[in-house]
Parts: sequence; C-alpha cells; structure tokens
Amino acid sequence: MQYGFIKVCAATVKIKVADVKFNTANIISAIERADKEGAQLIVFPELCVTGYTCGDLFNQRTLTDAARDALVDIAEATDGISALVFVGAPVVRDGKLYNCAVAISDGSILGVVPKSFLPSYGEFYERRHFTPADGIISEIVIDEEQVPFGTDIIFRATNQRDFTVACEICEDLWVPDSPSVRHSKAGANIIVNLSCSDEVVCKAEYRRDLVRMQSAKLMGGYIYCDAGDGESTTDMVFAGHNIIAENGSVVAEGKLFENSLVYGEIDIEKLAIERQRTSNTYYTEGDGDDYLYVDFETDERKGRLARHISTQPFVPSDGDVLSERTKIILTMQAKGLEKRLEHTRSNTAVIGISGGLDSALALLVTRRAFISLGKPLKDIIAVTMPGFGTTSRTYGNSKKLINSIGATFREIPIADSVNLHFKDIGHDPSDRDVTYENAQARMRTLILMDIANQTGGMVIGTGDLSELALGWATYNGDHMSMYAVNSSVPKTLVKHLVRAEAELIGGECGEVLKDILATEISPELLPPDENGKIAQKTEDLVGPYILHDFFLYYALRWGFAPDKIYYLAKNAFKGQFENAVILKWLKNFYKRFFSQQFKRSCIPDGVKVGSVTLSPRGDWRMPSDASAALWLNILDELK
Repeated sequence: MQYGFIKVCAATVKIKVADVKFNTANIISAIERADKEGAQLIVFPELCVTGYTCGDLFNQRTLTDAARDALVDIAEATDGISALVFVGAPVVRDGKLYNCAVAISDGSILGVVPKSFLPSYGEFYERRHFTPADGIISEIVIDEEQVPFGTDIIFRATNQRDFTVACEICEDLWVPDSPSVRHSKAGANIIVNLSCSDEVVCKAEYRRDLVRMQSAKLMGGYIYCDAGDGESTTDMVFAGHNIIAENGSVVAEGKLFENSLVYGEIDIEKLAIERQRTSNTYYTEGDGDDYLYVDFETDERKGRLARHISTQPFVPSDGDVLSERTKIILTMQAKGLEKRLEHTRSNTAVIGISGGLDSALALLVTRRAFISLGKPLKDIIAVTMPGFGTTSRTYGNSKKLINSIGATFREIPIADSVNLHFKDIGHDPSDRDVTYENAQARMRTLILMDIANQTGGMVIGTGDLSELALGWATYNGDHMSMYAVNSSVPKTLVKHLVRAEAELIGGECGEVLKDILATEISPELLPPDENGKIAQKTEDLVGPYILHDFFLYYALRWGFAPDKIYYLAKNAFKGQFENAVILKWLKNFYKRFFSQQFKRSCIPDGVKVGSVTLSPRGDWRMPSDASAALWLNILDELK
C-alpha cells in the first residue's frame, strides 16, 4: 500500500491432524485468498502443515516426508505471488527434528527458522520430539535447493523500504529473553509468531497483553497466528486467537474459536521513524553483525486504507479511557503547579479570565492545586479585563465562573489604557491592524504581571499546545506567564478536560462551564458585530483546530511527511472536509509552524502531560529561522 502501510494476514485454517494433503490444500487456498485481498505478509500457525498435536507421530518418517513434500507444493503454488508467507512444519535436518517456520515467496523457499524454546511443562512435551535451535546459521537442502536454516534471519523486501521481517515461534514469545528482541535490534520491523497456544480460562487476556506489549517494547509490528479448529482435542482445545499489533496497539484481532483470516495494516514507516528517534538509547553497534539478510520482492499493493484513522488522535475514542485520561491530565497539571507555587512561596495565583476555554481550564487547574495545598481559594486572583472585542456573553461567563469557584474577582477594563497607549505611540485606533490587536493582549499581560508583584504571587499562563504550534499568541502578551499549565494540552483535548470538571463540580460552576464550551473560540480583539456577537472567530482565521491538532500529532509525534499526513487526513475526515479544504489548512499549518518558532523558543515553563510538547527544554528543539520550503514544495504538488 502507499506511505509505508503493509497489509498483513494471520491465517488460521481448518486442518486435520496428520492429514498433510488436506492441510496443504487449505493452506494454499488461504494464500490465494489473502493474495487477492492484497496481503503482502501472510502467517500461518505453528506446525500447521501436519498439525501441532501429532504426538509420537512426529517420529514417523511417513509424516515428516509428507511435510517436506508439502513445503515444495506450497512453494510452487506461490509462483507469481509476491507476498511473503510463513508456514509451520516439522523439518528434519542432520538426523534431528525441528519445529520450524518456513518462509516462502514467489515460488521459492527463502529460509527455515527453527524454534528456540521448547516447552516441556504442564500439557507441553515438545522436547520429546524436537531439538531446540542452536543459534547457528547454516543450510538445509529442500527439493535439491540449499536453503538458509537458523533463527537469526531477517527477510528484507528489496523494493519497499523498511519492510523487514523476522520470526519466532510460540513459546519463544513467552520466555524472558525472546528472540524477537534480538531480531528487532538487528533491524526487523515486523515479527511474525507461528503459534499453537491452547486455550484455558483467562489466557486470552494475558496473551493479548503479551503480544501488545511486546510490539510496544520492540517499537514494531507483531503478527501472532494461533492454531484453531482441527487440532486434536484429546486433552486441549485451541481457539485460533489471532492478533496483529503495532507499537503497543492492537490493530486487528480474531474471535476466539473461529478459524479466520485476520487482516490488518502495519505502518512500517512509523515504526522506522520511532526507532530512529530512539536509536542512540536502545541500539548498539554490531547488533545485526551475525544475521543473515535474505531478500525478497513484493509489489506495493494498491487499495484504500482500511484501518480506522481517528479524527482526534489526542482524544481516546473509548469513553472509559477518556474519563481516566482526563483525570490523570488534570492531576498532572495541578501537581506541576503545586510544586511551582511551593518553590516560589507564592501567596497568590493571578489569572486572566476571558470567558473562553483555555482560561477556564487554567482556573480549574489552579483551583485543584490550591485545594491540594490547603490554600484559600480567595488567594486565586482572577481578573477579567474587558476590551474592544469583549461580548456580554464572555464577560458574564467570566464573572460567573470566578465567583462560582470562590476566587477573588477583579475587573479592570483596558480600553482607556490602550487608547492612551495608542496616543503615546501615535497609532490611529480606527486602524484595526496587528498593533490594535496586540496592544490589548500586552496590556492585559502587563496588568497581570503587576498584580502578581503587588500580591506576592505568580501569573498562571492559559495558552494551549495548539496555539503554540500555530503561533496564535501575542509575543510577550498572552505568550508570556510565570507558569503555563496548559502548554502541552491540545485544543481538542481542552474541551474534554473542561467538560470533565464541569460534571465533577456541578452546580452553577458546571452550568457556566457548559456555556463556555458552547462559545465560539475567539481572542475578542476586534469589536463585536452589530448584534453584539463575536465577530473575530479564530477557526475562520487559522483553520479548524480539529484539523490542526491532527496535523500536529502526525507531524510532531511521528515525523510524517506532509503528503502522508494529507493522505491520512483525507481518510480520517472523508465526508467532513473537502480535500481542498484539508490541503489549504495543512499548508497554513506548515507556514505558521515554521514562521512562529521564535515564540516557542522562549516560552515559560509548563508541565508535560502527553507525548507531544513544544518546549525548547523538552521534546522540541528547532531553529527559529528554519525554512519550510521542503515541506511546502511537497504540498504544492498535491491535489
């Protein structure tokens, strides 16, 4: 597929124990079906050619010879199919029997990977029949062809960057020193696991977490293909629990006790970028020196991206997860502020309240911090400073919110002060340019700073992550504070944090917060319209925040190129925004992001709460005069 997406398949088919012809026919049929669906990597269960539960039949040459012939048949059936296929089979080498994964592509057997760890406890007795891998790369002859044999083999696509695959088998995952760790350090972005894990109560949850967390630990893709219906139920039952995971998330999962072909898409570009970002920490020189790299070729399949792309990557889609997330973020914000208040021995916290979302959140966080510290809420000095653009709605909500939480309310109109300032600098107030707007923001910050000096307090910043990304703040105006509690919270998440507090606090405070949530976002620096309504609407000027937060997440968290971000956005926002609209605001995002870095180079301290922040002392270091030309040139070629 495009932009680094690999379509993969975990294929559990109906088998009959020791009926190699029946099993081979079903495996070949499944390969053909998966190929038609566009799968580039197809994984079958452990020992699926014969069945895992053959017991002492594994010592019968009739069975092992049939398995060897079946591998040849399966390979021949893949002629013209460029997908990489892994099937499980018993393989005899030098008089020893190995439990193996056999890699096949386009008519050829590419390599044979033996199992390293053979369970011999409980219901398992693999050492009775099989020999564990010795870690040495050698060769085996299959159908008169010499084929690589060993655990340390990485299969590498020659025509698709970062498509690198290694293999482990069932128990290999469950041991402390999984081979997949070594494989990943040597460059495998995807691990396949051919498994035959019997089902017992609660094992599925454990297995799911194990696969998911292994993918997170490896910063890789993990395809776990489990045996199902057809294995012997003499003493065990098998559920075909197929799991496809990527970097800590389950991409796709099969239903228990249903043989199925489970499809998913692994973003190998994302995995490669994540590893590159952390390579100095996790990887060492020579990690892959002892590995054999086997090349294969796969066509880049076309087709629509099937995986769900959330329109709000900063916001969990699961309601319960979102509820827990809002709790922990609010706590983190408050704890950061508590420490700063204690360290500075501040008597008060001074906040400018506009009647908008960001200042409401900052006030709510400050309230939490004061309650935790046992400080009186009246020592929160909340100042509303009506100016040329203030509407009755936002003014009224500011006053209600401050009073409802018990903070000290102060009202300081700024119109006269700003007009005097205009006179001092010779600016015509009828010229409503950037000076007209920024003078108000800077006047408000001056007032807050001086009140903090008067009261032995500190100014709490209200600006959020999305505004920092776009530079939507007046330099040395609302850009500045003494501690910025919202600085790593994106706008799309601010709403949920405010809503959570509204529900928790309830009463008059909860009601006013609900009205603030329903108010259009605006800096209110230009006069209202003829009806007294907000005339200056932020999202009309810079673009919808839901789009900008999407762009921000994929540009900063994953380092994706703008054309890939556009591709993802078109999939995520299909039916919500026209492509031309998405492209327009994506260009605006990059222009503003690069041109406004100078503001981010000198922002106040603020607690990090998520994986994306823009503090120059934390996650983001960028020269203020970097050029956006490379990124914009890519966008100029898109439609």
